[in-house]
Order: sequence, then structure tokens, then C-alpha cells
Amino acid sequence: MINQLRKIYPSLCIYTAGFDDLDSNYKWFTTDKNEIIGFYEEELTAKDISLLTTFLLPYHIQFPIPTLEEKKWREVIYSTESSADAEFKSSNSYRFVYFSIQKNQIDPILFKEVIQELFAKQVSILWENGHEGVIIEEQTIYEDSISFEQIIDILMSDLYVKINFFVGPFKKNLKDVAQHYQSLTNVAKKVFIYSNKTVVTYIDALPFLLINQTEPDLRSDISQTILQETLTDEETLKMIEVFFQCNLNISETSKVLHMHRNSLQYRLDRFFEKTGIDVRQFHHAMAVYLAFLARK
Repeated sequence: MINQLRKIYPSLCIYTAGFDDLDSNYKWFTTDKNEIIGFYEEELTAKDISLLTTFLLPYHIQFPIPTLEEKKWREVIYSTESSADAEFKSSNSYRFVYFSIQKNQIDPILFKEVIQELFAKQVSILWENGHEGVIIEEQTIYEDSISFEQIIDILMSDLYVKINFFVGPFKKNLKDVAQHYQSLTNVAKKVFIYSNKTVVTYIDALPFLLINQTEPDLRSDISQTILQETLTDEETLKMIEVFFQCNLNISETSKVLHMHRNSLQYRLDRFFEKTGIDVRQFHHAMAVYLAFLARK
């Protein structure tokens, strides 16, 4: 589509958040692939603008001015030169935390101000577009890592902003940092298809990744083979899902479901009789958990 539009509008350019400024002489739009593209305004008629808005979303987002640290991180991550990381060293362990906000809920400048107030020191934020980006959290040995669940509570209670976080592992050096960044952001954009949690860690995401790599036919076969006749039994499936959420703890599950412990044991026994799988055993539980993900 971009190439076709460029034949009609030679001034078309693609915006890169953090590198460029939104030139006020251009009309900006986002594509269905979240690309930000601009057209020189004097090249457009009112009819052109009306036509473009039928399949492109007008874009007016203003980003915070990138700090020197953010520019260095972006250069290291996106540079094709192998020497780029040699010029920039991170003295502390760091991790990438991907975030996704519902579109048009909060201005990026305000979002950054709020985030900075919640961290003990300055953090870098690399924006992918107006509602997605990556927080770079650095940590010293004397600090505890921040709770992203608490950040969500604050954003929801004070600003009514709905947000998801995918929290990567801490890294000690910049070796293969560009590959790690791209891999983590790609994973993050897939994981929330399977999980309804607002904060997901890299370890939490591993089962989602395994299922995502399998063919649709195999996913269907896994769910049908493992769950068998219970595949359409929503009550049983809900019970087992809560059992997983409670870390296979019978007492905790019975409390959440407002069910007597013995009744829960009986229903788990019934599931075992129907499928030959005892979800009270770790390996059996893992198989059923993957079958659950394969259904989505």
C-alpha cells in the first residue's frame, strides 16, 4: 500500500518515533499495521484528505522530546553497526518492559510524566507508536524492582487508563541487545492474545510461545485429545482454570469457587475418570494447561 500511495503522493514519508519530529507541514496518518505516514499538506486537496481518512486514521500524537539516554538506547537497539554497543555501556542490570495502552486514552507526554514519578530514578521510554512502547528499567543491587501491578492500579484509579505490561528478564550486558529487544517486543504483542492478565512476565509467557509456534490444526488436535468430552463443559473448564490460577492448591481453589473441599476433590476425580488425566499432578496439569491455551 505504501508504494502505491507514493506513486500518487511523492512526498509520502514514514515517521520513526524517537528519531524524527512530526513536521507540521505534513498531514499524518496511521495504517492498519500501525505505521505512521505523512503527506506534504500543500500536495493534498480537501478531496484527498477526505479519501485518505476513509482507510487511514488521522494521527496527531505528540511524543516527549527524547533524552540523551533514550537516543543512545535507540541507536544501540536499531543500529546495524556491530560497534554501536561498544560506545554505550549500561553500568546496571536492565530489563525491557513492553506496554500497551488502549488507543487515545492518554497523551504520551503525560504518560511519561506519570511513569517518571513512580520510579525512583529516570527511566528511558522508547515509543513504537502512540499507544505502545518499551520502558527500560535499570536496577542496582540496592534496589527492589518496581511492582507493575501497583503501577496499573495507580493508572486505573487516577487516570482511568487501561494498560498491559510484558516484563522481560534482567540482563547484565548489551550482548545481542538488538535481537533481545526485537524478540521480546514480538513476543509481547502475541502473548496478550492468550492471556487476560494485565502483567505477564517472560517466564509466564513460555507456554503461550510454545502454543503460538504450533500449527492451527495441531492446536485443535491438542485441545480435543487432552480435554476430550469436557471440551464443551464450561463449568468443569472454569473449575480447572481457577485450580491453575491457585497454583494447584485445593484449599485456595475451593475458597475462590465457594465450594466445599470434598466437592472439589470429587469433581477433579470425575475429570480424571473421563480423561485419564489427574490435574493434581504437575505434568498432567501442564498438559491440560497447554490444551487450554490451544483452545484460544
